[in-house]
Formats: sequence, C-alpha cells, structure tokens
Amino acid sequence: MIPGTGKIVINDRPLEQYFASGFLQLIVNQPLVSAEIKNVDVLVNVHGGGLTGQAGAIRHGIARALIKDNEQLKPELKKQGYLKRDPRMKERKKYGLKKARKAPQFSKR
Repeated sequence: MIPGTGKIVINDRPLEQYFASGFLQLIVNQPLVSAEIKNVDVLVNVHGGGLTGQAGAIRHGIARALIKDNEQLKPELKKQGYLKRDPRMKERKKYGLKKARKAPQFSKR
C-alpha cells in the first residue's frame, strides 16, 4: 500500500480487469470501505487457487496492511471477519492409496 488515489492493481492489471465479477471486486474493497480509507493505492501480486480464493486472500492482506498502518482499526476489521484466514488445504496423499482417500478397487478373489 502506498499513498495515492485509491486504485487497486493486481498482477499489473487494474482491479476491474482482473476480477470481472462485481462480487469479487466488492470482496477486495471491503476492508478499505469499512475503514473509510480512500487515499491509498494497493499493489498486489497473487497466484494459486481460484479467483474467489484470490479475492479472499487479497482482502485478508489489505486488512492486515491497514492494521500495520493504524492499530485502532483492528477491532472493527476483526468484528467484520476480515482478519480470519481460511485454513482449508489439500489433503496429502497416503501410501497404499491412489489419492488422498481413493483406494484401489477391491476384489474378493
């Protein structure tokens, strides 16, 4: 985050171009709207996951950056749920199985 005019750039593309869906744009803007901050530019590099996951990760990162800048914003952002990390991850493959839970076909004989 740098002082600026309020534009958000994700992977060298404007927010509206990267996230065509208005819903995903709303998710990314939520921390800035609830903190009533309009005078910063946000530059983000993100990869992996899907578009919705990336939007959530960007929201989380913006909220954490706002708190680093101004500690008084923490109670409001925490109450809104912008500081929660999504802990879901891909389950690891286990030995003897084809994937995490898929077992080889069973045959009695």
